[in-house]
Amino acid sequence: MGVSKANKAIYFEKLKKLLEDYKSIFIVTVDNVSSQQMHEIRVALRGEGVVLMGKNTMVRRVIRTLMTDNPEYERLLPFVKGNVGFVFTNADLKSSRDKILSNRVAAPARAGALAPVDVWVPAGNTGMEPGKTSFFQALGIPTKIARGTIEITSDLKLIEAGSKVGPSEATLLNLLNISPFTYGMGVAQIYDQGQVFAPSVLDIDEKDLLDRFFSAIKTIASISLAVNYPTLVSVMHSLVNGYKNVISVALETEYEWEEIKELKDRIANPDAYASAAPVASGGGGGGAAEAAPAEAAKDDEPEESDEDMGFGLFD
Repeated sequence: MGVSKANKAIYFEKLKKLLEDYKSIFIVTVDNVSSQQMHEIRVALRGEGVVLMGKNTMVRRVIRTLMTDNPEYERLLPFVKGNVGFVFTNADLKSSRDKILSNRVAAPARAGALAPVDVWVPAGNTGMEPGKTSFFQALGIPTKIARGTIEITSDLKLIEAGSKVGPSEATLLNLLNISPFTYGMGVAQIYDQGQVFAPSVLDIDEKDLLDRFFSAIKTIASISLAVNYPTLVSVMHSLVNGYKNVISVALETEYEWEEIKELKDRIANPDAYASAAPVASGGGGGGAAEAAPAEAAKDDEPEESDEDMGFGLFD
């Protein structure tokens, strides 16, 4: 049953007002999200965001209508596909993103569903009777009988991420009471003041930005110096390198200026500046130097014999 014209008009006005009132939009995926989860997410975002769902054809029609006055909305169109919704907000993007992603629930594996992650069956006792051993053998799961029950002897990857869940795998996981998947809203893209970017951008901190900025400056400076093309970031290096070249020329020629005279004189007459060398600390260094030979001479004197002490051995 199609949407009535009245409902279309209401939806148009609602989406238009949200686009005008909020500067940021999360384009969210809602695959396998239950109505209860949607309610909980709306409650979590109350006061700082609004969740809006709708048919993609209707959303695209509204956006195209509003593009006349706001051409930047065109950047939203490529992402209005599949099972998606919108979260409008003026709050901090990172905080809102975390609230959107935090509401996830565990779910059993269903036959035919795509596995979002690898699914492992852990080693251990299953509590099942030996009669079901053939079921495990059909799936290639190593088992043994221990205390009258089936025991899985080693961990096994049952389902690869991105592959479909088979009926046998789904049945086994349900028998083992394993709910391997969690479902909730996912953030596909973020629209903020006319720009669209991936949610991973929110994880870039100030340090990352500064590191990349300085890296870019170094790269530009290196290229500018290599091609001899002056830029704002390379001009200081060019001035320093030019001054070094001028100093080199001055040292090899008679050309000089006030600041270079002393340097040239030091190179020409190193002995004249020897007295300016730092003296070993600890005042009275000369006395210590003279005392050293005296101590050495004293050490060279013959030691008195223990037998010559003014009395005889038997006195």
